[in-house]
Amino acid sequence: MSSVSDWEATSNPVKENRAGNIGKAVDRYEGPLKVTGTAPYAYEVEPPSPPAYGVLLSASIAHGRISNVDTAAAEASPGVHLVWTYKNVPAQGPRPARYDFFTPSPRPALESERVHFFGQQVAIVVADTLENAQAAAALVKLSFETEPQSVIFHDHFDEAVQPPGESDTEIGDFEAAFAAAPVKIDDNWRTPLQNHCQMEPCATTAWWEGEQLTVHTSVQMVRFAQSSLAETLMIPHKSVRLLTRYVGGGFGGKGSFYEDLVLASLAARELGRPVKVAFSRQQMMHGTVHRPATEVRVRLGATAEGKLTAMSLMTTTHCDRRGNFTEHASNFARSLYAAPNRLTGHQLVRLDLPVASAMRAPGEASGTLSLEVAMDELAEKLGMDPVELRILNEPPTDPETGKPFSIRQLVRCMREGAQLFGWDRRNPKPGQVRQGRWLIGFGMAAAIRGNFLLPAKCSFTVDAEGVITVKQGMTDIGTGTYTVLAQIAAETLGVPLGDVRVEIGDSELPPAPGSGGQFGAATAGSAALDAGMNLRKAIAEIAVADLASPLFGGPSEDITFQDGVIAISNRSERLSDLIRRNRPEGLTAEGEIRPAADAGKWSSHTYGAHYVEVAVDTVTGEVRTRRMLGVFAAGRILNWKTARSQLTGGMIWGVGSALTEGNSVDPHYGSLINQDLAGYLVPVQADIGEIEAIMLDEVDDKANPMGIKGVGELGISGAGAAVANAIYNACGARVRDYPITPDKLLAALEAL
Repeated sequence: MSSVSDWEATSNPVKENRAGNIGKAVDRYEGPLKVTGTAPYAYEVEPPSPPAYGVLLSASIAHGRISNVDTAAAEASPGVHLVWTYKNVPAQGPRPARYDFFTPSPRPALESERVHFFGQQVAIVVADTLENAQAAAALVKLSFETEPQSVIFHDHFDEAVQPPGESDTEIGDFEAAFAAAPVKIDDNWRTPLQNHCQMEPCATTAWWEGEQLTVHTSVQMVRFAQSSLAETLMIPHKSVRLLTRYVGGGFGGKGSFYEDLVLASLAARELGRPVKVAFSRQQMMHGTVHRPATEVRVRLGATAEGKLTAMSLMTTTHCDRRGNFTEHASNFARSLYAAPNRLTGHQLVRLDLPVASAMRAPGEASGTLSLEVAMDELAEKLGMDPVELRILNEPPTDPETGKPFSIRQLVRCMREGAQLFGWDRRNPKPGQVRQGRWLIGFGMAAAIRGNFLLPAKCSFTVDAEGVITVKQGMTDIGTGTYTVLAQIAAETLGVPLGDVRVEIGDSELPPAPGSGGQFGAATAGSAALDAGMNLRKAIAEIAVADLASPLFGGPSEDITFQDGVIAISNRSERLSDLIRRNRPEGLTAEGEIRPAADAGKWSSHTYGAHYVEVAVDTVTGEVRTRRMLGVFAAGRILNWKTARSQLTGGMIWGVGSALTEGNSVDPHYGSLINQDLAGYLVPVQADIGEIEAIMLDEVDDKANPMGIKGVGELGISGAGAAVANAIYNACGARVRDYPITPDKLLAALEAL
């Protein structure tokens, strides 16, 4: 693909036309379908014939084996078509001994009598109705033999090892510099295990037509799931068509897939009819992935003037026995602040728990809850303003690699945020501002999240009516992919938004990496731009070669596209007329994007600054967020409305991370204590006061042809730390064990 310099030299109407669709607060393309309940999610898809229904059964132990299976009563139950356990499930591709959750490979279901965690799926019942399947599932008798288990994270710190292939990263001599520093911070922060809690559970509707499998499922990565499913079923990849057109939330938890996809596919083949399988809410909590708990030790050494001389973040986290996923809660710090002596690294504890994996802003969401509070503590020790301390330690280049930043507006985020929020009204001494029984405090934190671009393809087709159809194997997990692709198409081809059709979420469409890692919009959008530019060129060449066109003989590079009309100077015709004469069957062009050859020369990130006002009730320990402001620099914004929604959603999630969210493990059973949305507390409308997200004007021409980046994970990064800092400013109590619940806060207040 082209280099960055080639991108800069190419005429780019999407980048140049500031009056077009790009950046505007365009309503969601698929919004009417969703709000009217007519967007079919995976479980709601109508198959070609009446389906059967599957119900999954889960293990009730954390570690051991299935010692006895009795399915006779279930098999004899009304309407039952099949009952499978490890004893009779069809053969599947073998699972790798040690696998990466995001690398395509077989994911066999019900693979053996071994139980690796509480809630592991161990049986399925399929019947003619959901009610009959549920009734029969209650008749399946499974006995388990338990074995010694390790399920409590902090009980097994002595078993921590470095993740495979990793080592600590050190620059300079951290230990010596830290020992010599006149001002020091040395504290530990803990974050709990967290669940994704998507509104839509994992679900699949599957059917076969001969040797061809069609599955509608709820996943974030189309080609990954298609490839892994084909390898699991031991059939050619082309024999699987996987569709995921509407996804009711992902957050990383649907980055892979689960037993619903595999068993629905196997059962549909066995029965010769469509099968639907969905997880229950309790199965979503145990049977899917979660964000692992962390303990982060932060050590900061500074001069009396506030210059960091030593900085270290060392993280211990956990994963499942068979995986290697590491919550890299130290990595973000490598690019955030200048310090000549640095030490960062990770340790991994393997436990008999469900699979740990990515959850919105993996690494940053947990890690910023430590470093950004430690910076607040350091500012207080130094008698400095927390904003000014951060600005003082702003690096001119990447602190660890020395690479230049592609663009970095973190200082601007902090300064403009401080001005807009009224930071100058903050009393730096804690516990000084009271309103009745409430103590009021201000807090802030910086935000950073890496920027990525992955390979992707896309196709654009214009038909005889002048309608543009965008096709891409991308997904929309609520982030606005449908909408931004429509905006890019409309602006590139100069047609009204109403004349654009978007087809995504299908493995038969041009491949894209899917939604995750904040790379979706930049990756999908850049491939779409390339397809649009190629279609513009093809249309222009047809126009100047068409004797019947008013544009005949003109220079093709001078053709403009606007309002469905193509023109050269004062000569014009409707796009639809040109296509109807020359390509009545339609004209298609393809495009693709790959990282530029010199992309590795730059340190590329998104940035932000959070400002929060809280009120603390010192009698009950209750905390209320009154105001939240985030100022962000994240490249060119494709859609103000969807971007703001993503950013404020992340900020609200940060409030939950700071105050309410987390799950505990029962030490006896190895089960999660909170198993539904009633017990797992996330913020609701009444928990959030005023909230606003400001996006700075920015085009990062080193990132991709459109100068865009992602925002989906930036909003949560640092948000919880700003809440924690505001709590301290309000009442003078520090709680370093998240979430900061009333009992912990009251204990901290009593200890003052």
